[in-house]
Amino acid sequence: MKVGFIGLGIMGKPMSKNLLKAGYELVVLAKNKGAAELVAAGAAQADTPKEVAEKADIVITMLPNSPQVKEVVLGSDGVIEGAKPGCVVVDMSSIAPLASQEIAGRLAEKGIHMLDAPVSGGEPKAIEGTLSVMVGGSEEVFDKCFDVMKAMAASVVRTGDIGAGNVAKLANQIIVAINIAAMSEALVLAAKVGVEPELVFQAIRGGLAGSNVLDAKAPLVMDRHFEPGFRINLHIKDLSNVLETSQEVGVPLPLTSSVMQMMQELTANEMGDCDHSSLIRYYEKLAEIEVSRQR
Repeated sequence: MKVGFIGLGIMGKPMSKNLLKAGYELVVLAKNKGAAELVAAGAAQADTPKEVAEKADIVITMLPNSPQVKEVVLGSDGVIEGAKPGCVVVDMSSIAPLASQEIAGRLAEKGIHMLDAPVSGGEPKAIEGTLSVMVGGSEEVFDKCFDVMKAMAASVVRTGDIGAGNVAKLANQIIVAINIAAMSEALVLAAKVGVEPELVFQAIRGGLAGSNVLDAKAPLVMDRHFEPGFRINLHIKDLSNVLETSQEVGVPLPLTSSVMQMMQELTANEMGDCDHSSLIRYYEKLAEIEVSRQR
């Protein structure tokens, strides 16, 4: 089974490397940043998304948002023009559920299948090959592509039909954003009172307040490491999709809306390319305190 991969950024490049390690024949888009490294590791290359699709049985896309996915899949020289009937597009980007359904409908007219399969775990888990994948699409197509997705992930779960994968990802991003905000409030309070944040972290991480978010982000905050594993700008994009979807179905999301405003303020202060753990800087500014191991 030949796999095409389009989108070799922070997430896509290590995911592609794991496919090569698993023994899959890989075709990458030559103009993608990082393509040369993949070609050196054994991947073939193509000049357009159409050519990638012509050479592949499964085409994976890992792109920033709905417009980019639509352009690559449905645009001029897009995947839809090169894919053969029976080919599967596995969109592992995080986009709006309605956009996934629209793209899938257009592909279906040509006999091309689609899964929406966004991921969670950030760059570290992409490198490790231990991502969580949330998948929408038919069971038959899901079963066909399961092993390919599993080569990049620890967990691959079908959540329903097309669009359901991105609904699950929206839920994931709500919980992650609010967890980071809650962690930030707690550590800033501890620091302001004069209790070492590191000791508070160690005290609470094994109890009910413990979480993967706390374990992953608190050490980065205390070490002042805000290099992006997942950029604030990308989380804003995901929360925009969350709020757009919530408006369409009439579900109020007051906590999500509040965190969105905080992230937008950080972006206005030129922190959009920092890791989303930088949300703590919003609270630090208000409290006039810095959370670190040695304050």
